[in-house]
Formats: sequence, structure tokens, C-alpha cells
Amino acid sequence: MRAVSADWVLPVDGPPLRDARVSWDGGRIVAVEAGRAERHFDGAAILPGFVNAHSHLEYAVYAGFGDGQPFGTWIGTHIARKNKLGFDEMLAIARRGVADSLASGITTTADYSFAGAAAVAAAELGLRAIVYLEVFASDPRVTERQFERAHAHVTESDLVRIGVSPHAPYTCSLDVYRWCLSLGIPVGTHLAESANENEYLLAGTGPLAANTDVLVAPSGKRAVATLEEVLGPELLCAHVVEVEPAEIALLAERDVPVAHCPRSNALLGCGIAPLAWFRSAGLRVGLGTDSPASTPSFDMFEELRTAIYAARARERRPDALSASDALRLATAGAAGVLRLDAEAGTLTPGKRADLTVVELAGSPYDPVEDPAAAVVFGGSPDRVLETIVDGQTRYRQGETEWQEVRSTASAARRRMLA
Repeated sequence: MRAVSADWVLPVDGPPLRDARVSWDGGRIVAVEAGRAERHFDGAAILPGFVNAHSHLEYAVYAGFGDGQPFGTWIGTHIARKNKLGFDEMLAIARRGVADSLASGITTTADYSFAGAAAVAAAELGLRAIVYLEVFASDPRVTERQFERAHAHVTESDLVRIGVSPHAPYTCSLDVYRWCLSLGIPVGTHLAESANENEYLLAGTGPLAANTDVLVAPSGKRAVATLEEVLGPELLCAHVVEVEPAEIALLAERDVPVAHCPRSNALLGCGIAPLAWFRSAGLRVGLGTDSPASTPSFDMFEELRTAIYAARARERRPDALSASDALRLATAGAAGVLRLDAEAGTLTPGKRADLTVVELAGSPYDPVEDPAAAVVFGGSPDRVLETIVDGQTRYRQGETEWQEVRSTASAARRRMLA
């Protein structure tokens, strides 16, 4: 049995505990209780490892590509640069994404993967992941070949599960969505991410229309209506920005899980998703970082703060989203949308020993009044002292450097810029 303790423990499924410890055995938590362990972190908090509801690990070095371009044009820029890479280079980039995730306190990610490299990288470096292999087609037979090609690179394990991602309603037909859902594995998509999406689906016009190689025929309907036949609890939907009240009601009625990515939505100029409306409607929502293709980093702390800023600004209410509620979105909430809530998301005996230790000493929130606020508003990857996945330390500040991982990923970025 192993144990760590800190000045604060935030189980998330219960109130914060002062001077408490978390013990585990065989990769599962056995106790969360008062008292110090032999390994004690002064001036720190222990919380459940962050669960990232939406990422693209294979885009870890895409920062700044197409910045300021309309959504449809931005996608074209990324497609062109990605086509310069082979699998080995995509794997090098994905390793960087895994390393950056672990250094940000993320212990589980829902990753949409173009090549399958994310699954290999997650298994190598010890990140829990559901890796959704992306497909783009109108014909399910083409989709099947794409899926099998990516799947050939990966092997499932206790840490890494394989899913499938029909990319979006403007790149995949309903028949493709039906085929994906028939596989009986996790399924995730992008939905209603931008006004460009609805413009193309309704009329076949707008910036997206230029990407003729990957588009399916316009449906004549908005994004949510386009997928109405296949919406349900098995289809994880990322973004969900351009939605109307009736569409939110439909999503709630069908129990559709949503990955909320406020930084990506803002930086791409897509808008602010109506998080307060989602929560009022009873939708299951988890927080996702997306990737440096559309945000600066896999920094979950910045995502937490942005979620709060955006929710309060949109609703014009300071109580629209609290620090505690935001933290839940990045832990228990995200685990729920991934159907991993029996295994992750809270510090509960019986769940996997996925923990993040965050230094609070020296932050503007020290001495600590509200430990959740101190973590959310005062935290950063620089303050992550240790990340533990399945009871194993996968990142420790000052010891885990990943120098080769970073240098090979940078070489792949240079190739794309050449």
C-alpha cells in the first residue's frame, strides 16, 4: 500500500479535507481520511487527476497555425500541414501531447486521433485514454478502411481503450454515424462548433465549402438537426456552440454528453457555448482543452479559468459558475460524459488511484480560504508537483523532463513549417 498526504485533499464527491491522506493498493484507492502519510506535501492540495473530455494529442505542436483565419479556412490550413507528416512524426508529436497533459495534472483524456499515434503515445507514457480514431467519409465502406488502417497501429490495454470518431456532420454522412455506433465502442464527434458549420450544412456556402476533398453533401438542416436520428447517450459531442434553446432541449432529452472547450471556441472566434443553459437543462458536461491547434496548450488550469470567465460574462452573473463547479466539470463531470465515472473523477475508495498534487504555497490564494478556488484560480502546470495514474507516478516536478520527446516533436513542427 502507498499513500500521500497534503494540507488539503479535495475528493470532489465530498467536502475538502484539511490535513488528509489518500491511500491506494494495486492501483485502486482504499482510503481517503484525516492524517499524514510518510510522503506529505506541505502547502499543497491533492485532487483527482483531471479528466480531459476532448483533446487532439497529435496536434501538440500545431500552435498558431492559421491563427485569425475563419473556421473553414483554418481547417484547410491544418489539413495541408498535417499531410506533410508520416506516422512516426505524428507519434513524436503525440508523445509531446501526452507529456504536456501529464505535466498539467491530466490523468485521463478523450482523444480524437487522426492516425492512431495518440494511443501508442498514451500507452508508452502512462496516460489513461479513450482514443477515438477519426474517420471522414460519406460511404461506410471507406470509413471502415480508414478505421482499420489507424487501428492497425494500436493495441488496447488497461489504460488505453479504442473508440471511433465520425469527425463532424459536414464530413461524415448519417450512414457513417450509424456504422460507427454499430461497433459497440466509444463514439465521439464535433458538433455545432461554428457558424461556418451551420452555413455549409444549410446552403453549401461559406468558408467550409472550399474544403471539397473532405466534405459530404449539405443536409439542408442545422448541425443538431442533421444528426437528430443518431443523437443519444452513446455519442459524445465536442463544442456545441451554435445551438438554439430547442436544440439544447433535444440534446437533453436524448441524454447527449457534451465536451465543453471554452478556450478553443473563443480563440477560433466561434463564440461562447451556453454552459449555464446546458447545466439547467440537465445535460452531462465535461471540460476539454482541445489542442494547441486551436488553443495555446493542454493547460487544464487555464481551461478551468476560461470556463468561469466565459460563463459569468455570458450570463452576466458572478454565480454562473463557481470554482467548485468548474473543478467538477474537469473531474467528475468529464468522467461522467466518458462513462468512466465508476473508475475516475473523484477520490473515492474503489476507484482508480489517479491523483494530481498541486502546490498552493506562494500563490495569491495562500493562506488558503477556499481550496477549490486556490486550485482553480491559483493553479498552473508550473505548480503541479506530481501526477499519479493507476497508482504509478507518471510526472514529478524537477525529475520528469522528456527532453527527447520535446526535441523530436519540435523537429516535426519544423517539417510542417518548411
